[in-house]
Amino acid sequence: MHLSELQTKEVINIATGKKMGIIIDVIIDNSGKIDEIILEERRSSRRFMSSKEESVIKWEQIIKIGDDIILVDNRSKKM
Repeated sequence: MHLSELQTKEVINIATGKKMGIIIDVIIDNSGKIDEIILEERRSSRRFMSSKEESVIKWEQIIKIGDDIILVDNRSKKM
């Protein structure tokens, strides 16, 4: 799977069912495996302006990668 394919999928928190954001980058470890994914979350304010916030998810927190979504369990963050 290519990074561009991952970036088309929505990332969903399995604990809340809410969208977490979209993948904008990945961190690769020394062995060439994905260690973390970086998400961009858009937040809307009351004035219809949006701000962007980044968060990091460890690869081990990914439960399932489906055709359209990626399910993440971030209740046990290991950072």
